[in-house]
Amino acid sequence: MSQPDRERTAPIHANAVSRRRFLAGATGLLAAATAPVVLIRRASAAGKIVVRTIGGAYEEATVKSVFEPFTKATGIEVVKAPATLGKLLAMFESGNIELDVVDAGELGMISLSQKGALEKIQYKGWKHSNPDDMDPFIRRDDMVGDIYFSSVLGYNTQAFPSGKHPRSWAEFWDLKRFPGPRMLADLASGNVDLEFALLADGVAKDKLYPLDIERGFKSLDRVRSAIRKFWDTGALSAQMLADKEVVLGSIWNGRLQAVADKGAPLAIEWNEASLQSQYWGVLKGAKHAEDAQRFVDFACQPELQANLAKLIPYGPTNRQAFKSIPADVAARLPSSPEYRAKAFLQNGKWWADNRAKVSERWSQWLLQKG
Repeated sequence: MSQPDRERTAPIHANAVSRRRFLAGATGLLAAATAPVVLIRRASAAGKIVVRTIGGAYEEATVKSVFEPFTKATGIEVVKAPATLGKLLAMFESGNIELDVVDAGELGMISLSQKGALEKIQYKGWKHSNPDDMDPFIRRDDMVGDIYFSSVLGYNTQAFPSGKHPRSWAEFWDLKRFPGPRMLADLASGNVDLEFALLADGVAKDKLYPLDIERGFKSLDRVRSAIRKFWDTGALSAQMLADKEVVLGSIWNGRLQAVADKGAPLAIEWNEASLQSQYWGVLKGAKHAEDAQRFVDFACQPELQANLAKLIPYGPTNRQAFKSIPADVAARLPSSPEYRAKAFLQNGKWWADNRAKVSERWSQWLLQKG
């Protein structure tokens, strides 16, 4: 996704307004004069579902790899609808449910779950996908992961040629050995890079959570002088790195890959990447709940996830999908076995429970350092 804007192309978080603001666009294909009538009648007879979409290249890829195949197989129309987290919560609280399926980042989904706004996923009724092929930590009672994306260490290959780039966050923090302007994420992007700060300070990947907030901010003190900007959108992070306004930075893998594919001299260091996930969920009280459950099952098929990965560099959550993904495509995906071994899983539950505390500390820290 170019992330997920979450880019998303990217996924959204609890602060839905800042991380993935998405407008949905739809395109239609006009065929022979009688064809639309037949298709419309079939869709109408079979029903429809309304899916919360997040725009950008990720939405386009999802339409081609999931929405269109679902409609072709079932006759059920998929209607796209953009919506912020606030709107989704308002729907649930008012009882006026306008959407059936939610596609959102972990923090946003946890917020919905904590409000009781999501139906249980009917795994026992799945006919297209095998729930056991999904990792347990993204196969939850009321949501299931649809893609993996990563926050990674991105670098400019002109500034660091021939593999002479930082290969860890400790080296990113080494301003003498690896000089040059840097960037890190602002809280408005979804969350602050506290995990990277703690890794740079010597905390092991498997000992990160619960995050030591004060230790993380002390670590940020050490690198602050080299931070040109704390980015708040995926587009800004990619532009700064491509324009060489910064030569190093945390960035969503999809955002960097998109500009690298267009010729920007950028590359990814996958070591110590933060592996994150986007989720499908069914809104409680959805008007088309049965078809919504059917859609989630259909969307988790390995073949469909493989097709999505071929269109945009986000990794499948169904392990069987890699059987249908060429090696050159897998080399760009954050959930490939090689990269997963180097990464850590972001603990969305910790962020959901502690985001307010981090937000207050972040505001204080910016003022102290401003």
